[in-house]
Amino acid sequence: MGIVDVVDLKKYFPVKRKAFAGQEWLKAVDGITFSVREGKVFALVGESGSGKSTVARLVLRLINPTAGRILFEGSELQVLRGDSLKEFRKSVQIIFQDPFASLNPRMTVFDSVSEPLRIHHIVKKSEFRDYVAGILSKVGLQADVMDRYPHEFSGGQRQRICIARALAVSPRMIVADEPLSSLDVSIQAQILNILQELQRKSKISFLFISHDLRVVRYFSDEVAVMYLGKVVEYAKTEDLFNKPLHPYTVELLSSAPSIRPVTRKREILKGDVPSPINVPPGCPFHPRCPRRGDPCDKIVPETKQIDDRFVSCHIV
Repeated sequence: MGIVDVVDLKKYFPVKRKAFAGQEWLKAVDGITFSVREGKVFALVGESGSGKSTVARLVLRLINPTAGRILFEGSELQVLRGDSLKEFRKSVQIIFQDPFASLNPRMTVFDSVSEPLRIHHIVKKSEFRDYVAGILSKVGLQADVMDRYPHEFSGGQRQRICIARALAVSPRMIVADEPLSSLDVSIQAQILNILQELQRKSKISFLFISHDLRVVRYFSDEVAVMYLGKVVEYAKTEDLFNKPLHPYTVELLSSAPSIRPVTRKREILKGDVPSPINVPPGCPFHPRCPRRGDPCDKIVPETKQIDDRFVSCHIV
């Protein structure tokens, strides 16, 4: 059991593409299971539209699941109310993809970082400025930035402010939803080093969502690969990168930029990702899979355990 356990989680969104057509469902998340262990970094990877950000919103209880369970330290997330829910909100924080959009332009840095302190009564009001200064120093910012506004900072500085706001309540876990994608490469390295140092010192758990495989390999302990709302492979980071088993994972890793010479011929995936409204029968990856066989287009593969990893594929 981890700090957060997700069991057979589903989220379907209703859609209606024609005036008199029947109700259709967009299967954003379709029966996934994983655990975020205490003090570890769990990464979700996959193409855009695979359902990663929807998982983040479900885990944060910003939206309700269609089916399945989310457990926070063994307690059902959906039944939390009152003080229990407030404690969950304090324990699980988020770092958003766009730091500018996630900061109120009318609030100073001090107001943004101290707001969680007021809500959760972390310290006395007279100690707010000293406490905020200490939090800002952890992310490499000086205390003299407290009375400035978000538009006065660069993208990397704004993301540091967002990290400071998340750290203000001493969370047990942080959900980081593509926290580096809107930043320059040099700034990405700085922010990643800050996150890694915080994780090493404070033992904060991370649900880290990214499409950058190099960052995932460097930062995470375990990885789940999503495709069309499903987890197709789930393993320890080094196991998955050294020996991917699912055909989609193989092609995903081979598409990542590398300074090392490629030793295998890469198969170019044909076609586009199918619509999550009309998911293909059988394995959802079979229309693009270079290794598909007879049962792939008819039978949904069960998730099988191979050593200490999980793969959803007929041919593995």
